[in-house]
Amino acid sequence: MKRLAVACLLLVVTCVAPAFADARTDARAQVEFGIDVAQRGLWREAIYRWEKAVEIDPTYAEAHNNLAIGYEHEGEFDKARQSYEKALKLAPTNLQIQQNYELFKEINDRRSNAKEKP
Repeated sequence: MKRLAVACLLLVVTCVAPAFADARTDARAQVEFGIDVAQRGLWREAIYRWEKAVEIDPTYAEAHNNLAIGYEHEGEFDKARQSYEKALKLAPTNLQIQQNYELFKEINDRRSNAKEKP
C-alpha cells in the first residue's frame, strides 16, 4: 500500500512539472509577441498578449510587469498599479520591476496632484 502511494505521488509530480514548464513556455511566447507588437505601436494587442500570458501562468512576474507598462501607456492607471503590485509580490527582489513601479508611482502621483489643484 505504501509503495502504491509513493508511486502515485511520483506520477503526479512527473505530470505536473512538464505542465508547468509548458505553461511558462506558452506564457513566455505571449510576452515576446506582446513586446514585438508594442514596439510597433500596437499597444492594445500587446496588452491582450500580456493578459493571456498571466492567464496562462499567473506566477510569471515579468508578464505582470509588462502588462502594467501596457496599462500605464494606455492610461489605465488603476490596472497598472494592480499589475505592478502583483509583479512585486511575485518577485520582490526584481530590480527592474521595482524601478518601473517607483517611476510609475512618481509620475502617477504628480499627475494626481496636478488634477487636485484648482
